[in-house]
Amino acid sequence: MDIPKDPAMLLSFVNMKLRDFYGSLDELCEDMDADKDEIISKLAEIGYEYDGGLNRFT
Repeated sequence: MDIPKDPAMLLSFVNMKLRDFYGSLDELCEDMDADKDEIISKLAEIGYEYDGGLNRFT
């Protein structure tokens, strides 16, 4: 499955996957063969950062 390129869609997609399937961003990226730094960078562009305690982008 491809990860969305649009930052708003990416935010929704990643947070849903983290909530429903993965215990951490590292697990999601490893399983989906995704670039963690790219996800973090794209979501930072729209003002979100990963909160490991909450396991979501806020």
